[in-house]
Formats: sequence, C-alpha cells, structure tokens
Amino acid sequence: MANLPVQTSTATGSVVLPILLPCFLIGNFIWKLLSPAHGFPMRTEQVMTMVFDFGMLLSLCSLRRAIPAPLFWIALVAGVGMFALRLSHDGWWTGHLTYSLPPR
Repeated sequence: MANLPVQTSTATGSVVLPILLPCFLIGNFIWKLLSPAHGFPMRTEQVMTMVFDFGMLLSLCSLRRAIPAPLFWIALVAGVGMFALRLSHDGWWTGHLTYSLPPR
C-alpha cells in the first residue's frame, strides 16, 4: 500500500471555532447579565434558546483540548451562568437578569 499524506489540523475551521465559541458564550452571558429584557418571548423561542445554549455548552466541552485553559474555564462559567440566570425572578422566560418595559 502507498503511504498517503497525513492531514494536519491547521485548517481554518479548526483554528477559528475553538476561539469563536468561547468568545460568543462569554459575550452572550455579559449581554444577558447587563441588559434588561423588554418582552417575554414565545414558549418555542424560550425552549429553542435554552437548547441552543446547551448545545454550545456541550460543544465547548468537546473542544476542551483545542481551547486555551483560561478561556475554556471562563466560557464554562459563562455557559453555566446563562442557565443560572434562568433561575432569577423573570429570567426563566427572558434569560436576562432584569426585566423592564420601555417608556412609550
């Protein structure tokens, strides 16, 4: 058999995703923590965002070896924190820490 060349994992997709995913989780958590929600989403949107957040958290754990350790742990705390925000007063529906109605 002929020796086939071995592909390395220096493709653009394998370098960008381990950095982009933790940054998105951290940014999303900070957004939900600091900005108030202005409306309650429909039930399907609520469930969809929780499933999407859980999928990103699972993807983060599967990419653990490719992500720098401090970035991984900060993103993991942010991902778990997004679910902790759901346990706040109005957070179950909005995913944000606070809820306020804008003035009309």
